[in-house]
Amino acid sequence: MSKLRITEIFHSLQGESLTVGVPTVFVRLTGCPLRCVYCDTDYAFGGGEWMTFEEILAQIKQYGCDHVCVTGGEPLAQKRVFEFFKLLCDEGYKVSTETGGAHDLSPVDSRVMIVMDLKTPDSQEMARNLYSNIDLLKPTDQVKFVICSRKDYEWCKMTVEQYDITSKCEVLFSPSYGQVEYADLAEWILKDRLKVRMQVQLHKIIWGEKTGV
Repeated sequence: MSKLRITEIFHSLQGESLTVGVPTVFVRLTGCPLRCVYCDTDYAFGGGEWMTFEEILAQIKQYGCDHVCVTGGEPLAQKRVFEFFKLLCDEGYKVSTETGGAHDLSPVDSRVMIVMDLKTPDSQEMARNLYSNIDLLKPTDQVKFVICSRKDYEWCKMTVEQYDITSKCEVLFSPSYGQVEYADLAEWILKDRLKVRMQVQLHKIIWGEKTGV
């Protein structure tokens, strides 16, 4: 019987990506090989509870919600997750996943909306970026950059242009919470006339640092 190690399952508003504001059930998997300096889910690095697919589905169904986001930690670090993606899609859910960009995307079911980070220099995990993933992205997917400084911003601009990412999918520029002012990032994007979408973390605006919401 297939199982995943789960940190938490909860119902909230999607705080990021193109479905921001949409009621969503979040399935947070345990474990992550990355250690980004701005990580706000380090409580998911260890612990958790092994649950069968059937147990996870039962919890999801109790919320009566169409959207499911599989997140972490790093969800792709658990190999059974690829089977779980298929199951969720077959059950009729609108499925997204949030991944750190260090794992191969090719096994992900094509019906899943992928939100993939590319790690910036100031994240201290830039060396883990798997740039070959960019060619696997669909128009419904997104690449997210969490920007910690003006230096990060300049690197992001260069990387978007180098890999022509905006021709493949939506690009999200997100200010690192507490490190870059919203107005500053907005001004940089507008001045440079970038074809990107700025996003802020809606859940942080509503609930601050509270987890599981």
